[in-house]
Amino acid sequence: MTRPDLSLARDFEAAIAWWRAAGVDCDFGDDATAWLAEAPLADAPPPPAGAAQGRPAAPLADDPRDRAVPQVKPPAPPPPATLRRDLLGDSPPGDLAAFRQWWMAAPELGTTRHNPRIAPRGTAGAALMVVVPQPEEQDGDTLLEGPQGRLLGNILAAMGLDNDAVYLASALPCHTPMADLPAISAGGMDRVLEHHIALVAPQRLLVLGTGLAPFLTPVKDEILRKSNQTLVNTPHMVSETLEAMLHMPRLKARFWKRWIQWSA
Repeated sequence: MTRPDLSLARDFEAAIAWWRAAGVDCDFGDDATAWLAEAPLADAPPPPAGAAQGRPAAPLADDPRDRAVPQVKPPAPPPPATLRRDLLGDSPPGDLAAFRQWWMAAPELGTTRHNPRIAPRGTAGAALMVVVPQPEEQDGDTLLEGPQGRLLGNILAAMGLDNDAVYLASALPCHTPMADLPAISAGGMDRVLEHHIALVAPQRLLVLGTGLAPFLTPVKDEILRKSNQTLVNTPHMVSETLEAMLHMPRLKARFWKRWIQWSA
């Protein structure tokens, strides 16, 4: 049996049938085609040599104006300086009764309208003065009426301190969400807290909030020298906030260890 001669047309037809049986019915190419490109105008100049073969035309000259100029990012503007005000004025409150009255009514404190001001509580010469950043959100008539206050009550009971022996105060007169404590301190509230501490004259000072550090930093100002001297001479300890201790129980153990070492 002789094998029939296969022509080129039959070979091509057989190859097409094989690819079609394999599911390949489209032709693909590596070169991109601009199907939506507009047709060149009749008066357009002929393309440069080499463009017909798909090669880019060489530039006519090295024009410095055509070089890419690096974009230099302008420096960020400095943050606006906080305007420092003398919130206490020329005649600051001379005792705790006058301070509480001023604390609850002074318009220069510029507190929010949505939350009430909460007065501090305690007597002068307390064995311990506790300072927190601000009242709790649910406080109404008394400072720290919510979960933070209950935690503080348990801490004071473990310390063997009665409520009457503790003076409780806040650096801000009302609950202020997202409070920028460094800016508030720089605006003059640091002097208010320092004057408050000087009026209480506690035996010890416990600051619950590392964000209150700017309030306690001595200021190189003649007006603040007296109150700063009172703060420096008062043994004080700075720790995390009560809110942080509620959310991270391990901070309670760390606080208690530091308190034992500090109060020994």
